[in-house]
Amino acid sequence: MSGHSKWATIKHAKGAADAKRGQMFTKFIKEISIAARMGGGDANANPRLRTAILKARAANMPKDNIERAIKKGTGELGATTFEELLYEGYGPGGVAILVEVLTDNKNRAAANVRNLFSKNGGNLGATGSVAYMFNRKGVIEYDASVCDEDMIMEVGLEAGADDVANDDGVITVTTDPLNFEAVLEALQAKGLESLSAAISMVPDTYSELDVDTTRKVLKLVDKLEEDDDVQNVYSNLDIPEGFEE
Repeated sequence: MSGHSKWATIKHAKGAADAKRGQMFTKFIKEISIAARMGGGDANANPRLRTAILKARAANMPKDNIERAIKKGTGELGATTFEELLYEGYGPGGVAILVEVLTDNKNRAAANVRNLFSKNGGNLGATGSVAYMFNRKGVIEYDASVCDEDMIMEVGLEAGADDVANDDGVITVTTDPLNFEAVLEALQAKGLESLSAAISMVPDTYSELDVDTTRKVLKLVDKLEEDDDVQNVYSNLDIPEGFEE
C-alpha cells in the first residue's frame, strides 16, 4: 500500500506483492505513455518521462515494455488519451485517502472510485478536503537484510537525500521531488536494488486505529489499487504494532 510506505515494503520484502507485478507494470506503462505524450519520447529532454522510467526500472520492468510504452505515448503504436484525476476521501475510522487516477474514461473512473469508497466503509470528500495533509516526496526503499545501510546513507545523503531511516528491516530514503532522480540514479549506480521507488504523497501525521478498523482500511485500499484506472493510493493510516492481515 502506498500510503504507509514502510508497510508496503514489508509486504514487498516478504514477496506478498509478487502477484501484483503484472498489474504494477500496467500502471507503469500508462505513466510512461502519458509522460511521453505530454513531453516527447526523449527521456533526456523530458524529466517526467525520465522519472517514470526510473521507477519502472527500479521494479525490474523489462526494457522492451518501457520502449513500447514510450512509442504508445508518442503515437507510434497508436495513442490512447489518458486524463489525470485526483480523488480525496475518508476511509473507515476517518483515515485520509488520496487516489490518483489515469483513465481514458473519466465517468467510468469517477463511478468506480465512488462505488469502492461507499462499499468499503468510506466516502469521497470535496476537492482539498484531505490533500493538505500530504506532501509530495521522493521515497526509495530497500530490504535491510540484503542492502548495506551505511552505504545507502553515505551515497544517498551525498546525492541530495533528505533522510535515511531503517525501520522494521526496511531502509527508507526520503528526498525532495527535485532530487529524486539524482539520488535514485546514484544508488542504482552502486548496484543497489530497491524494493520500490516513487515520488509519493507522504502524510504529515499518521492515524493509528484498532486492529479491526485497520483491516477495513487496508481492504478499501486494496480494492482501490485493483481498479485498472487507479494509479496510486495514499493514506495516513499507521499500522498497529504486531498487526497481521
